[in-house]
Amino acid sequence: MTITSVIVVFAVIWFLTLFIVLPIGEISQEEDGNVVPGTPPGAPANLRMKRKMVITTIVATILSAIICTIIISGVITIEMLDVFDGTA
Repeated sequence: MTITSVIVVFAVIWFLTLFIVLPIGEISQEEDGNVVPGTPPGAPANLRMKRKMVITTIVATILSAIICTIIISGVITIEMLDVFDGTA
């Protein structure tokens, strides 16, 4: 597994994790009772983006390390994932 592969695995997992973490714990402006003029009522009242980025990075680092370790150790290989037996 090359460094490029590791970076790609991390990037994919990071963005997937971000999309999972973004809506967690969010309160809309409508629920908060303070809708800013010109914004939709469903917009977040207090978007703590820095905290969400830190959580995303920590979770993605752990998951990427696990996945890369599994791939490097040979527990799962490309041959195991080839459902068409080399015929496409």
